[in-house]
Amino acid sequence: MEPIQLTWKQRGELWLRLGVRAVLLVLALLALRFGVLPLLSWLSPFVLALVLSWMLNPLVRWLQKKLSISRGIITMTLLIVVFGLVGGALWALTWMAVDQVQALFQNWGGIVDSVLTNLDEVVDWLGGFGDLLPGGAYNAGERLAQLVETWVRDIDVSGWLKVVADRAPSLVGQVSSFVVATIVFLMATYFITADYPRLRFFITDRVPAPARSFCGEVRRIFMEAFGGYLKSQLIISFVVFLILSLGFFFIGQSYGLLLALGFAVLDFIPIIGSGTIMVPWAVVDIITGNYTHAAQLMIIWGIIALFRRLGEPKILGDQTGLSPILSLVGIYVGMLLGGVLGMIVGPLLLLVFINLTKLGIFSPVMADLSAAASDVAAILKSGHRK
Repeated sequence: MEPIQLTWKQRGELWLRLGVRAVLLVLALLALRFGVLPLLSWLSPFVLALVLSWMLNPLVRWLQKKLSISRGIITMTLLIVVFGLVGGALWALTWMAVDQVQALFQNWGGIVDSVLTNLDEVVDWLGGFGDLLPGGAYNAGERLAQLVETWVRDIDVSGWLKVVADRAPSLVGQVSSFVVATIVFLMATYFITADYPRLRFFITDRVPAPARSFCGEVRRIFMEAFGGYLKSQLIISFVVFLILSLGFFFIGQSYGLLLALGFAVLDFIPIIGSGTIMVPWAVVDIITGNYTHAAQLMIIWGIIALFRRLGEPKILGDQTGLSPILSLVGIYVGMLLGGVLGMIVGPLLLLVFINLTKLGIFSPVMADLSAAASDVAAILKSGHRK
């Protein structure tokens, strides 16, 4: 296909449109960075209340239809039950976590000695293969062990406690602000949930039908990404946390709740997973002769792997719609731009972008870019002929 060279009038209009779109994109990014995000932070109790109200609305509507009771009474009862159960569970977990953190600080010296002893045993075990391993590989292993030893020795728990003590006054102020925000969140959740149908009609009735249809499609796309995939990942991570907590409880693992929480967070991060810690841990146990504990760790990790193999497809389903290579691209670019959080959000944003492209939002922009590329190619081609 021959490139099409535009007239000067067409070229001016084309580049004017592209320039205006570029300026609007920059303004939108600046507004997002310095306007929308701070505003969401300030209004976070109301935003969270709106999200929770949207999640509770189907259940409230169903109960209202079945029981024929006032929506306000149903909302109040449901919120008391939900927040009572969630609050009680969080209180119990927090109490157990604080108790284990205290024990961790008290026994930190013994933990460091145990880690260094195991590290020395691993180095001695590798030394037995010194004749089989290349000299560079063995030296690299020794240097890595020295780095780990230096890092462990440099961890200053007393310094952490001093920092916490120094920041105690500011923490008290933050706790009071958190309490106020929690109260506002609870009240906003009740008022929004109780009046959800009227508020929804009040907003949608004032939006033109075409805009309402377009916003509905955009909302569906965002809900599929963040409401579907992210919700599924949270469910999976919660189940992994339960498996780890119960497994560590049954084997009598010290600081089991803290370890389960940390491994569940790792399991939420794409690619990494809890196995990146548990498998090397089991290998170290085998090297140091702790075969029973190594077998226990591998059984727990095997249950998690089995759950991911059988349960994850049913929970996650086809929520992403991304091919493995696109998911990997989203994870890598997200890691470069946003670190660990970027690894989680990157694939979701890529999914949203692809679905918005399918919706045709970027079609005018792509058409103008294609016309600009064709015009530039035609100019270069005509110049080459001359």
